[in-house]
Amino acid sequence: MDRYERILSLHRILKTSRYPVTVARLQEELECSRATVYRDLAFLRDALMAPIVGDGEAGFRYDAEEGGRFELPGLWLNSDELHALLAAQQLLSRSAGGVLSSALAPLQSRIDKLLDEHSAGKQWPVERVRVVPHRGRRMDEHVFRNVCSAVLQRKQLAFDYRARSTDEKTRRTVSPQRITHYRDNWYLDAWDQEREALRSFSVDRIATARVLDAAARDIDEAELDTHLAGSYGIFSGPAKGVATIMFSAKAARWVADEHWHSQQQGRLLPDGRYELKLPYSASRELLMDVLHYGADAEIVAPPALREQAKALLQLALSNYER
Repeated sequence: MDRYERILSLHRILKTSRYPVTVARLQEELECSRATVYRDLAFLRDALMAPIVGDGEAGFRYDAEEGGRFELPGLWLNSDELHALLAAQQLLSRSAGGVLSSALAPLQSRIDKLLDEHSAGKQWPVERVRVVPHRGRRMDEHVFRNVCSAVLQRKQLAFDYRARSTDEKTRRTVSPQRITHYRDNWYLDAWDQEREALRSFSVDRIATARVLDAAARDIDEAELDTHLAGSYGIFSGPAKGVATIMFSAKAARWVADEHWHSQQQGRLLPDGRYELKLPYSASRELLMDVLHYGADAEIVAPPALREQAKALLQLALSNYER
C-alpha cells in the first residue's frame, strides 16, 4: 500500500470509527510500521487539516463535532477505484461511435489528469481494456446534446422525426422524460404533445432538434415504467401477453444467466432445457432475439406468437430455396 492509499484508508478508518483507534490496529490495517502510522497521522492533521484528537496510548479518532463534516480535499481514490475508473474511461472514449468524444472532452481531460496524478509516472496499459461496440448507429452530435439538455433542463423539445419502419417524416413537439441507452444506441422517452401519449424515439432518427422555453410535462416514474418497461423491448408499451420460450440444454447454459426482462421467470428443467417466460407487447423485437438462437429456441406460447415465428422461419428458408 503506497502513501496515497494509506492516507485514504486512514481517513476512512477514523471517519467510521466511533471510538479511538489504537496505533497497533492502524499498523495492522495499513500494513506499515509504527513510525509510518505517526507520520501519516501528522500529515493528515497538519497538511490536510483533519480534526484528529487523541494520543498513542488511548488511540486516535476524529473530533466528535468536526469529524462528521470533514472530507479530504479533492478527489481521493484507492487503487481498486482507480482501476475501475480507468476501465470506465476507456468505455467512455471508445463507445457510442465517437459522438460523445467532443461533447465530453472537458470531462475526459479531467479524468486523464486525475489518472496522471495518481499514476506516479507509471504508464497505464489501456490496451488491456477492450471495448467492442456492436451495431451502434451514427448520430448527429448537436441533436444528441439538445436532447440531453431538454431532458435534464425539463424543457419541451421540437424536432423532425423520420420513422425507420415507414420512412415517414413528421414534426414532433414533446416533453422529454428520459434518455435511454439500449443495445449500443440512444432513445428518447417522451410525452408526445400532439398524440397525447408516451412514445420512444430513436435519437439517430431525430433531426433539427430545438430546446423550447416551455416547461416539459412531468410523467410519474411509475407510469413511465408501466408503459415503457412493462413488457419486452425498447418500444414496448403495456404488456399484452406472456411468451413462453423453450431453450435447448446447450443454449440453457447461456440463457439462464441472461437478463431479458425485469419480470422474467425462468426455470431449468430436469432434462437440461431452460424455460423462460416474459411479458411482451410488440412481438418484433422478441422474435428477433428468439430467432437469434436458431434451432436451440422454440416459442411454446402463445399460439399466435408461435405462428409468427414459424412464418418468419419459412420466409427465411425460402430465400435459400431459389
